Amino acid sequence: MFDTITEDGLRDALLFANNFMIVNRADYGLENKDLAVIVVVRHLSTAFGYNNEMWAKYGASMMGVKEASKVNARAAAMDSLSKQGVQFAVCAMATRANAGSIARAVGGTTDAIFAELTANLVSNARMVPAGIVAVSRAQERGFSLVSA
Repeated sequence: MFDTITEDGLRDALLFANNFMIVNRADYGLENKDLAVIVVVRHLSTAFGYNNEMWAKYGASMMGVKEASKVNARAAAMDSLSKQGVQFAVCAMATRANAGSIARAVGGTTDAIFAELTANLVSNARMVPAGIVAVSRAQERGFSLVSA
């Protein structure tokens, strides 16, 4: 399990997860289905758990700036990893906070935007109640933790 809280941490975690998958296949003869890898996006990395449609619609509001990318800069790497079986856990607490910020910026409601963000996650992602709880629960079930 790779735990990320910043964009830079997510970038590193995606590289490490890719290396993990490659080495286990090439050097240990394992197949993707033999591996269980989860990347948690929480706190400041949470917005990268939403697909490009959400970035096109809410990018500036999500990032709290006037001009922001209209695409998720990490979507391609995340999609490639999802095709290898890597799963993504997106923090609902941070998503609700993001939804509130977006709602204030665009004149919408937090609940409606939260529902929209939840329905528009990157490939192979699921919303978890809180990223930190997902990290804790995974460790209880034997996952190794890599902080990025």
